[in-house]
Amino acid sequence: MSALPRILGLWLALSGAALAAGGEHADPAKEAAMRALAARDAPKEVSAQDFVAKEPAKTGYCANIADAAADARFAWQKEQLAAMERQVEERIKLLEEKRAEYEAWLKRRNEFLAKADESVVAVYAKMRPDAAALQLANMPDEAAAALLTKLNARTASAILSEMEAARAANLARAMSESGRKDAAAPAPKKNQRS
Repeated sequence: MSALPRILGLWLALSGAALAAGGEHADPAKEAAMRALAARDAPKEVSAQDFVAKEPAKTGYCANIADAAADARFAWQKEQLAAMERQVEERIKLLEEKRAEYEAWLKRRNEFLAKADESVVAVYAKMRPDAAALQLANMPDEAAAALLTKLNARTASAILSEMEAARAANLARAMSESGRKDAAAPAPKKNQRS
């Protein structure tokens, strides 16, 4: 046992005896001193600062390698970002190749459709109006109207006159609506990039 608690205990006993012997008035200075001593000797909570003060070798090591660890972490992150950038560039390259392939395919398809349209229009232009009317009657409205608009007016009117009146009216309406859409749509400007 340390000397301080024994002295404190002895002093408390003496002061208690003096109070019991007839001292009705307690000394406020003594009480304040007693409370200060009790607060000083009370057990304290351990904080991080106490640990650092007790273990300077361990915290010194962490403090010494903190800069090196941060540099290593930044270097690793830089490598990861460079690797991701290479992956993104490879994917962009693949996408560009696919886009070029699809554009070439679309160009070939559009050329084929243009040739097919021209040949189909030529076939219907040379057919008899009653035979062409039977063929167009079984087509969807849009396709039949598009074909009729590509024929010359005399041939188209002969084919429409051979059809049922309701079907011919539907096709004529579709032809006139497509004409309004074409006229209402702004003409594409040349030498402009989109």
